[in-house]
Amino acid sequence: MNKKQLYIILFLLAPLASMAQFSINSGLNDINYSTPKTYEIGGITVSGSDYFNPATVKVISGLTVGDKIEVPGTKITKALQNLWEQNLFGDVSIAATKIDGDKIFLDIYIRELPRLSKFKFTGVKKSKQKDLRDEIELIRGKIVTENLLINTRNKVKDYFVKKGFLDVAVDITQVDDTNATNTVIMVINVDIAKRVKVKSITFHDNQSIRTKKLKRQLKETKEYKPYNIFTSSKYIPHSFQKDLPQIVEKYNEKGYRDAKIVMDSVYRVSEKRVAIDIQVEEGNRYYFRDIKWVGNTIHSTSKLNRILDIKKGQVYNKKMLESRLYMSQNGRDVSSLYLDDGYLFFQITPVEVKIENDSIDFELRMYEGKQARINRVTIKGNTKTNDHVIRREIRTLPGELFSRSDIIRTQRELAQLGYFNPETMGVNPSPDQENGTVDIEYVVEEKPSDQVELSGGWGGGRVVGSLGVTFNNFSTRNFFKKGAWRPLPAGDGQRLAIRAQSSGFGYQAYSLSFTEPWLGGRKPNSLSLNLIHQNLNNQGEGDDRQSMKSYGASVGLGRRLKFPDDFFSLYNEVSYKYYVMDNYNVFGFADGFANNLDFTHVLSRNSSGPSPIYPTTGANTVLTLQHTIPYSWFRPADTDYENWTLQEKNLFVEYHKWKFQTSWFSSLNPGSKRQFVLNTKAGFGYLGSFNKKLGTTQFERFYLGGDGLTGFNQFVAREIIALRGYGAGDLSPTAGATFVTKYTAELRYPFSLNPSATIYGLVFGEAGNSWGSFKDANPFEVYKSAGMGIRIFMPMFGLLGLDWGYRFDDIPGRTDPNSHTEIHFSIGGSINGW
Repeated sequence: MNKKQLYIILFLLAPLASMAQFSINSGLNDINYSTPKTYEIGGITVSGSDYFNPATVKVISGLTVGDKIEVPGTKITKALQNLWEQNLFGDVSIAATKIDGDKIFLDIYIRELPRLSKFKFTGVKKSKQKDLRDEIELIRGKIVTENLLINTRNKVKDYFVKKGFLDVAVDITQVDDTNATNTVIMVINVDIAKRVKVKSITFHDNQSIRTKKLKRQLKETKEYKPYNIFTSSKYIPHSFQKDLPQIVEKYNEKGYRDAKIVMDSVYRVSEKRVAIDIQVEEGNRYYFRDIKWVGNTIHSTSKLNRILDIKKGQVYNKKMLESRLYMSQNGRDVSSLYLDDGYLFFQITPVEVKIENDSIDFELRMYEGKQARINRVTIKGNTKTNDHVIRREIRTLPGELFSRSDIIRTQRELAQLGYFNPETMGVNPSPDQENGTVDIEYVVEEKPSDQVELSGGWGGGRVVGSLGVTFNNFSTRNFFKKGAWRPLPAGDGQRLAIRAQSSGFGYQAYSLSFTEPWLGGRKPNSLSLNLIHQNLNNQGEGDDRQSMKSYGASVGLGRRLKFPDDFFSLYNEVSYKYYVMDNYNVFGFADGFANNLDFTHVLSRNSSGPSPIYPTTGANTVLTLQHTIPYSWFRPADTDYENWTLQEKNLFVEYHKWKFQTSWFSSLNPGSKRQFVLNTKAGFGYLGSFNKKLGTTQFERFYLGGDGLTGFNQFVAREIIALRGYGAGDLSPTAGATFVTKYTAELRYPFSLNPSATIYGLVFGEAGNSWGSFKDANPFEVYKSAGMGIRIFMPMFGLLGLDWGYRFDDIPGRTDPNSHTEIHFSIGGSINGW
C-alpha cells in the first residue's frame, strides 16, 4: 500500500457527527476503528483559512506536534470542540493526510464565517440612521455570527420600542460582497409600524388618594391628550415598570406603609392605543410614635431631634424620614451634620422595633466612627486645563477633615468655570477606615469654552453687526512657548476677548479685553483690562459732515469675600472715556468734547448653579455704584451754572448711578433629570447728580424696551434694558430715563442639557417702566407683557435667543392697536438684559 496517496478522515464521536462533514476512503485498512492505535503527531497544517492565522487555529485546537494521540480517540474530539466553541467557523474537520510508521500528519480544515464589509438600513429615515448606527456599534471586519445577528436585531428593536413603536419588526439579510473574499453586506430591514400611545390609565380600589394624583406619579407613562404638547404619551414597557414603584412610594408618603400593587395589566384597545389598569391595595394608615436614638455620643439627642423634626402622632412618611436622615436637598439632615464634620464612616439605620395597631416605634441606630482626614486629592480628565487652575477652586485640601459640603461646593465652582461638562463631572472618594483617611478623585471632562460671536442688532436707525472671538481659557504664561500654540496657548483660565462692530462706513467699534482671575496665582483676586475705540459719522462732506468719536480704557480689580459668606465678591473699576463731537448733536451740543472718568463698585452674591448655563437653584444678587468725581463740590458755591454752555457742563461729566438686580432660581421638580425652573428677577436703577443746579447729565441714562442688544447705543453712553413685547427704548423718554424698574418671571424647561448644545424653552411675564425724574417714579406703575421663547447655548457661539412677546399696554405716545407683538432675536447677546 502506497501511504503517500492516503487521505484518511478520522471518525469522531456520535455527538459531533452533526457538526462537521467527513469523507472516508473505504480502501484504507491501516486503521482498525474497533481497536484504537496510538500515534505521534508528526505535523499539522491548516486549510480553508482566509483571515485567521494558522498558528492561532492550532493553538485553539489544543493539538501540538509531538503529542501522542489515539486514533480514533478523545483528543481529536476535544480539538474539534475547542474550535466549535469559538463560534467563528461554519464548518470544521480534522483529517489525516499521511501516516508514516507511528507518526500521523493532520490537516485542520476550517470554513470561516463571513465578515462584515458594510451594513445598511431599509425602512428607516436618514435622520434616525445615525443614532441607530451608534446604538448597534457594528464595525467593518466584524465576524457575522448568529449571536451578532441576534444582538443587532434586538438592539434595533429596543431602539424603536423605546420610542413607542411596539410592533416594530426587524429582519436581517446577508448579501455576498463580490468586492472582497468571504464578506457580506448586512441589510437591516425595519418595519416600524404604528406608534402606540396610552389611551387611558385606570386605578382600582384607591380610596385615600385621588386617581389624578396617582397618575402624576407615573413620570414616563402619560395618557394621550391632544392639547398636551410638552408631555409624551407613548407606551414604553420598561418605563412603565419603572414608574409603578412611584405609586407605592406616594402611598408611603401618606402613611400607608403596607400599600402595594396587586395587579397591573396593559391591553390593546386599537391598533395605535393601549389601556392600562392598575389595582392597588392601600392597607392601613400608620403614624410615628416613639423615636429613640441609639449610639449617639457626639451630638445630643435634643439636637438630633431638632434636625429630624418628626413629632409623635405625625403621619408615617418613609420618604420624609429618609430625607431627614440622609442627603436632603437643602443639606439639613443628620448624615450631613456628621459628614460635614469629618465623620465619613458614619452610618445610621432606622429600625421598626414595634408596630402596635396604627403606630410605629423606631430606633435610629448610629455608628459614628472616627473622623477622617483627607490624604490625597487627585484630578482626572483635564486634557487642556492645567491642574493649578482646578486645584485653586477645590475646597477639600489634604490634611483637613472630610466635608461633604466642601465637595458639593467644589463641584459648583468647577462647573462655574465653564471649562467642563457639568453632566459628567464626578467625585470618587476612596476611604481607608483603618487609617482614618480618604483619598478624593475629581473627574472632569473638558468641553469647548472658546466662543465666536456673530451678532446682529438694530440701534440708532441702522443694523449693527458684531464679530468677535473670546478665549475663555487663555494662557499668557505659555505665550512664547512654541509647542503651546494649538492653536493658541491655553489652560491657565485667563480670558482674552477681541470684538469688532460695524454698520459699514457709518459706524465702527473695536474692543479688546483681558481678565486674569487669579492675580499672582495665590488668591482669587482678579485683574481686568479693557480698551475700546468707536467712530460714528454720516459719511457727509464739508459742512454736511457729522461725526462722533470715543476712546476708552478701564482697569478693574475683584476679589472674593469670606464675610458674610464666601459667595460674596467685590469688584472695583476705574474707567476713562473721551468723546469728541464734530457737528454731531447727540447730547445737546454739536461740537466739543467730554471727559468721563468714573469709578465702579460692585458687591455681588452668586450662589446659583450648579450649571452656569441652566442653573436650577440659588440666587444672583448684584448692587452696583458707578460715580464720577464730584467736580462741582470743588467749585465756588456761587458758580452760575445756568449760564454755562453744554460744553462747559460736560467738559468733566459728573453723576452717581445706583443699580440693584436680583435673580432667583427655584426647581419645581428637584431630583428629576430635566427640571422645570422658575426664575424670578427684579431690578432697579437710579441716575443722580451731585449738584441740583448743574442737573443730571445726559450720559449713562437708561433706555427700557426691546431685546437689550447694545451695539450703536452703547456708543452714546446709554444703558439698554430689555423688556420683551416692546420696541427698543419705547418705554423711556427721548432724552433717556434717570429711574427704571423691571420685574420678570420665567418658567424654563430643558430640551437638552448636552454641553455642546444646551437647549431650553421658556414662557415669561415681564413688567417695567422708566421715568425722566425720580420724583415722578412709581415702581407699581408698569407696562406689562408676556410671551415665550427658546435659548440655545453653543460653546462656539454663546447664547442664541428667540422670543415672541405680547404687550398688554399701549406704548406711550403711540396708537397702534393692531400691533401688540414683537419678535426678539439675538445671536451672542442677552435678550433678558437685566
